Amino acid sequence: MKILVSGLMNIETTLKIEQFPINYYPVGYPFFGIKSDVSGVAYNVAKALLSLKNEIQLTSFIGSDEEGKRIRSRLDGENIGNQYIYEELSETPVTVALYDNEGKRQIHCDLKDIQEKTIDFSKIESAVMDSDLVVLCNINFNRSLLKQVKEAGKLIASDVHVISDINDEYNQDFMKYADILFFSDEQLPCEPSEFLGKMKDNYSAKIMVIGLGKEGALMYERAQNKMYRLGAALVGEVVNTIGAGDALFSAFINYYLKGYPAVEALKRAEIFAALKIRHNGAAVGFCGEDVVEEYYQKYKVEVCEL
Repeated sequence: MKILVSGLMNIETTLKIEQFPINYYPVGYPFFGIKSDVSGVAYNVAKALLSLKNEIQLTSFIGSDEEGKRIRSRLDGENIGNQYIYEELSETPVTVALYDNEGKRQIHCDLKDIQEKTIDFSKIESAVMDSDLVVLCNINFNRSLLKQVKEAGKLIASDVHVISDINDEYNQDFMKYADILFFSDEQLPCEPSEFLGKMKDNYSAKIMVIGLGKEGALMYERAQNKMYRLGAALVGEVVNTIGAGDALFSAFINYYLKGYPAVEALKRAEIFAALKIRHNGAAVGFCGEDVVEEYYQKYKVEVCEL
């Protein structure tokens, strides 16, 4: 499938810690516990979709600094390409992510001046029209694209991550236009099923999924007007949960676009994400469909209709 991904790219440094909260100490020596790499939601999603044999175009903003050069070099090396990457930032965004052995993580994002940018639709129109689906990550420069992509007749997928209000001001535009909408349970004000019920009554997405972390996922499918609860896919040791949501989101898009029923697509997406978090880093650990199918046959994901 042909997919255009538009969103944040950055350099991410991960740091393994003993536990949260962090007690003060002047210096630590986490041997092999610090790693720096190219990341960002758009890159994570693009790389995951690429590992599942999709054709990817990626658009974002970076700076003309060393971090930006590192990103361009990585994209060239992975055959993703630089055609729609714009060097218009004063500096390339960077993030620092802390994580512990229990899978908890805390991410600090320095977005630089990326939230002040917008993308000229005419610059990416050919890529939009050539795509089967457009992933619009919830960052400001995508806000103006939502209506234009919808009017072009293209499916829109968006992950708004952590929300606590169905009328979330920052994410409302993305929730309004998305055909496939993902979000996390981390700060929900009520039970996930209750929140999902409110979301499906207020927004028109065909598919809505709440990632429940180690508890699995919850999905509403509008065509069937049904809600499903999926248990977690337990396939081995968890090393680092950073990027798990991006992996779940990406793999669902892959299988759903390829014609799998929504429940089957999400079951395989859970396995894909579970395999990914056995690795350290948001943009590593992505496998192919053959590996997903192998584990799909071995590990059952429980599904119940609510």
